[in-house]
Amino acid sequence: MRIGVDYYPEQWDETMWEQDADRMKEIGVEIVRVGEFAWSRMEPTEGVYDFAWLDRVVQIFTDREIDLVLCTPTCTPPQWAFEKYPEIIQVGADGAKIPIGIRGHRCVTNATYRRLCEKIIQALVERYHDNPRIIAYQIDNEVEANHCRCEECTQGFRAWMQKKYGTPQAVNAAYRNTVWSGEYSSWEEVKPPTAGVLQWQNPSLTLDYNRYASDSIVDYIEFQRQCIRKWDATVPITTNNWFCENMPDFYDLFEHLDFVSYDNYPLSVLPEDEESLYSHAFHLDLMRGIKQQNFWIMEQLSGAMGSWMPMSPTPRPGMIRGYAAQAFAHGADTVLHFRWRTACSGAEMYWHGILDHNNVPGRRYREFAELCSWAKKWKEAEGAVIQNEVAILYGSAQEYAFKLQHQAEGMYYLEQLKLFHDAFTSIGVGVDIINETASLEQYRIVIAPTLLITNEEVKDHLYHFAEDGGSVVLTNRCGVKDSYNCCIMQALPTVYEELAGVRVEEYDAIGSHEHDLQLCDSAWKQVHGEQSAKAMQWCDILAPTTAKTMAVYGPKGFSLFYGGRAAVTCNEYGEGRAYYVGTVMNRSAYHSLAQTIVEETGVSYRNDLPPGVEVTVRKKGQKSWTFVFNNTMHSQKIWTGDVLQPFEMQVYPEK
Repeated sequence: MRIGVDYYPEQWDETMWEQDADRMKEIGVEIVRVGEFAWSRMEPTEGVYDFAWLDRVVQIFTDREIDLVLCTPTCTPPQWAFEKYPEIIQVGADGAKIPIGIRGHRCVTNATYRRLCEKIIQALVERYHDNPRIIAYQIDNEVEANHCRCEECTQGFRAWMQKKYGTPQAVNAAYRNTVWSGEYSSWEEVKPPTAGVLQWQNPSLTLDYNRYASDSIVDYIEFQRQCIRKWDATVPITTNNWFCENMPDFYDLFEHLDFVSYDNYPLSVLPEDEESLYSHAFHLDLMRGIKQQNFWIMEQLSGAMGSWMPMSPTPRPGMIRGYAAQAFAHGADTVLHFRWRTACSGAEMYWHGILDHNNVPGRRYREFAELCSWAKKWKEAEGAVIQNEVAILYGSAQEYAFKLQHQAEGMYYLEQLKLFHDAFTSIGVGVDIINETASLEQYRIVIAPTLLITNEEVKDHLYHFAEDGGSVVLTNRCGVKDSYNCCIMQALPTVYEELAGVRVEEYDAIGSHEHDLQLCDSAWKQVHGEQSAKAMQWCDILAPTTAKTMAVYGPKGFSLFYGGRAAVTCNEYGEGRAYYVGTVMNRSAYHSLAQTIVEETGVSYRNDLPPGVEVTVRKKGQKSWTFVFNNTMHSQKIWTGDVLQPFEMQVYPEK
């Protein structure tokens, strides 16, 4: 387990570099990331390269046996590039070029831009590839699906559509373009969704456009990967991802990269609302599931966040160390903190690092030093893996389609996934979050929430999984649409009806309103400790065919006409079973349902964990390490073996 920092030597006087490196060496920093925003320093004018400063930086860290992650600087082309080649500027949804002077303002498909990228990548990698301290390359920075509307990208979208559909008439048929006279008569009429309210656009077009936009950025990453591989055939390559507005398909993005990297910024003040889902364990498990292997944190919370928004509260004592430990617990082998020192200029000057503007080591610095020391004690666990029996399916198309057409007030795709993740982790059951098309062979329970867009491969996997003895959990909004984002004209959950053993007779998008939920399954009721729960946001009114009813809508609530009707069911299918959760429940109901499911399935769990305590196990050969993380603002106690012990990773110094 390795600890590092993100470092920007080009932003600081050269006299500080050795002082910084000495400090890093002294406290135990093992890796630094450099270069992702330094293109103008590397190539001050076109074709004229200046690596002398970077040579000195690399040598300083090499002399101190500190490894480096070297980044391609392509997120921020120099100002001379935009002045000389204005065609490389990204075009927004309104058809106008976006303002330059920020970052990420380039069109990643533009041929001129790619030519400039290839030259700087060649110059960079060719110069440093022989240095054994260069242990990884990072491509670009925090890429998003390519939503550029320039003419080159518009042509690219048309070519993507032609390859998929063949003719405009095939597009019309798939999209059912008779609505609002949307039929195409030629390929020239096919254009990306433009400015205005996105929800007024053709949903089939917008979903396909986002698929193209994802494929476009994947192609860009692959272009850079191949550029690096021309000059360095062995050093691992990655890119750092995050939860952004236009998320690409993570699984496609990392398919040909060597490992996953994630930028991790958990909360510095935890909500007191009992229904809030805030644990970053969900994000970490999703990152591990992308390639189903361990990953890196390329940027980790180090101080108050702020720049384009008001500053957040500073991390409380214990958070610097604790959040890094949480990342390790969920499969990170390396954690790099953003950043070593807080910037004194530029837009991010209030996005705080380990050292504040005053350059005086303070509380966060001392805690970071403790983290470095702690991590060294766990060297033996490096490479240890996580093996779970429960998986949650995630789909890029589901996320985008759900965001495009909101189903109910306050209802979000990822929230449904988080509710189930929270439920199983609350009883000490580890969860993998995997691609919806991934193999399910190693699992005993598979949660498949909100399969809004129907994928035949996913459907077949779930049926076979249940037939072979697995337990499947389906939810409301499954089977609603076909792969073109058009509604399927049959009773919900359409293609999943036989598996679920239930039909949806009607649904009610109650949004912020609530309905009473009455548990009628004896096992669930016993675990839950009371008969009632809450139904929120969405209510499927279910008519079981072969399923048994586990919960019904009660006599109290926003809508009384379906009181007594089924809301949650369980169906025996093949050697396994399928649960259907037709509503969105309160957290405690999910927790008790998860315990009911694992008891029926035979998966090991714990029923003694206090709220907010997470338990994770990593294994390596015959050895295993158990991590216990307190994700609350107060001290907790847990049973370990036969002794009741306080959990010492507190967030406040006083106990």
